Formats: sequence, structure tokens, C-alpha cells
Amino acid sequence: MSETPDPTSTPTTGPPTDAPHTVEERLAELLTRARWFGGKGRPFAVTDVRRVGDLGGTGGADDPLVVVELVEVTYTDDARGSDSGEAATELYQVPLSCYRDHQERLDHAFVGWWDVPGLPADADGSASYAHVYDAPHDRVALHAWLVAFDRAGHGAAGGAWRVGGLDFHRLPGYDLEVDARASLFSGEQSNSSVMFGEDALMKIFRKVTPGVNPDVEVHEVLTRAGSPHAAELFGWLDVEVEGGVVQLAMLQQFLRTASDGWDLAQASVRNLFAEADLHADEVGGDFAGESARLGVALAETHAALAQHFPVEVRRGDATAGLAAAMTSRLEAALAVVPELEPHAEGLRRLFARVAQLDEVPVQRVHGDLHLGQTLRTTKGWKIVDFEGEPAKPLADRVRPDSVWRDVAGMLRSFDYAPRVAARTLEAPDEATARQRHHRAEEWAGHNRRAFLASYAGRGLTPAEEVLLSAYVADKAVYETVYETRNRPGWVGIPLAAIARIGAA
Repeated sequence: MSETPDPTSTPTTGPPTDAPHTVEERLAELLTRARWFGGKGRPFAVTDVRRVGDLGGTGGADDPLVVVELVEVTYTDDARGSDSGEAATELYQVPLSCYRDHQERLDHAFVGWWDVPGLPADADGSASYAHVYDAPHDRVALHAWLVAFDRAGHGAAGGAWRVGGLDFHRLPGYDLEVDARASLFSGEQSNSSVMFGEDALMKIFRKVTPGVNPDVEVHEVLTRAGSPHAAELFGWLDVEVEGGVVQLAMLQQFLRTASDGWDLAQASVRNLFAEADLHADEVGGDFAGESARLGVALAETHAALAQHFPVEVRRGDATAGLAAAMTSRLEAALAVVPELEPHAEGLRRLFARVAQLDEVPVQRVHGDLHLGQTLRTTKGWKIVDFEGEPAKPLADRVRPDSVWRDVAGMLRSFDYAPRVAARTLEAPDEATARQRHHRAEEWAGHNRRAFLASYAGRGLTPAEEVLLSAYVADKAVYETVYETRNRPGWVGIPLAAIARIGAA
């Protein structure tokens, strides 16, 4: 399935009569259909389209003009923005593949038909109209990215190559296969990911903002440090704009033999459900060993980040501010999830204990960690996607935080895995449903303990126990809001966790 639905009509000689009349309207239609657009459900208008560069060609006479547009989106739900924390404007990267002639193979990625500056005019000197397509769907256009990255690795500028105003950067140590076939991933993503052959993966950032993208920044640090727990970074693409550098893409190692951590956990749970008389530590698919190894991988990754990024200690007002932020998120959630009310006072007391801590060490962390952000390879666990929560502003995503936020995210993921597996399997009778519920509780606890013991390597201090409990509760509160808005039938999963926290 493609990232954008098939258009209702595709022109061969000119714009269809029912098409939007402006470039802004056509790009707004693309955004509305795109899986990576973060403003679904919010009214918006495209208020600015700015070309920041082009990728040049790859030598073919029929090559497209591949341009990179930064598209400004302005939301019109003013009453919602200030209270919800949602941005009033956002910036999206839209690379476009512009052809003189209709490309039937790209009908599914058709955006529009308009005059494209930079495209050679017709022989008679008429306007440079082009058939315009979403470039990540176009293998010819994708080859231009790969060629530019390769030139950056072999150029005289020391790992950099500029083309059409765009700056490609390369790290040493890996030679690209320039003729590798490009394939666009079709899954639900906030970015567009492209595989080149079997060894390289390019992530095209869709929602962008001036500043260093944390996914690029962290991967560069871990690659240079030789970390075994992250995919190697091969290079990145950025552009200078008013307001600073905008990073547009990253090229990294593709872990073709890897298995998704969430999928492995689900398989383990299903194996447990199939063995009615065995416990979680007795079945052949026991996941605790992997959970323990994942705990070690996270601990070593945190240690590497602490060596290369600033480490701070929050005290006094800063610690109180952390507690206040958790409490504020709870109060906002109560308006959306009334079922939280019986637990609200206990949660307020827990968050208040954070304010009483003498100090809270903080450093660069992952920021959005769960089993789906991990890959199991033949050489061990890899942690991926250090971009942080995409919905948050860049300043929040790079701000130092406690390592216990990442740990809490993984603990919540271990809690979700068996309960989601149980919901995907139809129980033949009530007794089986009760048994699966019991086994889900057992699996979650078994793996949470294995992960936490290996991560810490010791018992937690009282202050660490407070912090971890608070971060777990804060994450579960967020989950209740998400589930209420998106999957109301699942809200019981985080609510049960909050009830356990209250009982403890």
C-alpha cells in the first residue's frame, strides 16, 4: 500500500478540470492523504511553499527535476491550540519529482500539474509545466539521493558534497552500492523510509524544524563511539535556511536480519497462551533472557550518551518543575478520561514525592522508548529512532531528562505486549479468557523484573524507586488519553496499571 492514495484523475497533457487551482491547494491535498502528516483531524491551510534546493540529476536524458520544498502549514483551530499544546504552525518537507511527460508508473504518487521553475521550457518557449509526483515513490528520483551521498563520501570536501543548495555529509568507513535498487517502505510512519539494496536505509524527515535532528545527532555520536547497540550512521542531508540549519534526511545501516522487538514479544506471549499448564519461565518461548539482554543494552547506551552529552543535576525549583509537569498532565487527562478520577489523589501524592527529592540527575536519553523501537540482530539488541516523540517541539526532544523515563517506557511496553496479544486471539470460552488474563499478568511481571534487574545491576535506591514509579505513572496517564481518543476499548490496559501503582 502506498503512502498516498491513488488520485482520482491523472493528466497526460494538462491539469484536470476538477483539480485544485493553486500549488498550495494541491500540496494541502497531498498532506491530507499522507500517512506521515501529523495534523490529521485539524483544519489547516498551506500558507507558504519554499523551494530550498534540488537534487540534480543522475545523468539520464529523461531524468526528472527533483526539488525539495518546505511547506508551511497553519492550523485554523485557534481555540484548541493554546490549551492543548499543539502548534499553530508546522513545517513539512515535501520532495517532488517533476517530469515533462506523464509517468504512468507513478500515478499512485501524483500530486499535480503546474509550472515548475527550473524545468526547461518547451521547444517553442512555452511555460515549463510539469507532471509533479511525491518523489520518495520514484526510484529514478531516489537514485539522485544515493548518488549525492556517494559523491559526499568520495569528494574533495572531506565527507561533504553540495548540490542544488543541499549539503550531503558522509562518515568514513562504508562504501555505498550506487546501483542499489531503491524501495520505499509502506508502513505507518511519521517519516518516509527508503531501503537501498540490502545494506542502507534512508530516512526522509517529513516534519522538520530548524536545528539538529536528535536522531542524526545521537546516531553520529554512537557511531563514532563504536556503540554496538545502534545502527551505524552513514551520512545525513541538511540545508541552510533563514533561522538555521534544517536536517532533511539521514542514511544509516539497514539491519536486514533483524527482528522487531515488539513482534518477538508477541510471539513469546502467544507461545505461553498455547501452553495452558506452564508458567512464563517454563515455556520454550520464554522472553526473560531477551528482556535481560535488552536491559543491558539500554544501560550501556545510556552510559555512552552520558560520556558524549552534558549531564546535569536538577535540584530545588527544577525538581519541583518536573513534578509540576507530571501533575499538569494528569489534570489535563482528567478532563478527557473521567475513569482516572478514583486514582487522581494517589497520583498527585506520587508526583509530589518527586518534588521532595534532593536531586535528579538528567542527561540525553531516547525519549520515546518501547519494544517497537528495538531490533534483535544476530549480534544483539539495537535501539532505533532517537528522534524522541515527534509531536513535541525540538527543544523538548533534546532537553536532558532522567534515564528512568526510558526505563519506564520499556516497562509499560512489557505491560502492553501480553494484553495486546490476548486481544488479537479470540477466547473460545470465559475460562480461557480468565486464564489468558492471568498469564498476561505473569508474563508482564516476569519480563519487567528481568529487564529492570539487568538494567540497574543492583537494587534501586529509594529516590530511584520514586522516580521510576512516577515516570511509569506519567506514561500510563498519557496512554489513557491516547487510548480514549483512538482505541477506547483499550483504555483498560493503562487504567489497570494505574490502579496497581495506587495499590502499591
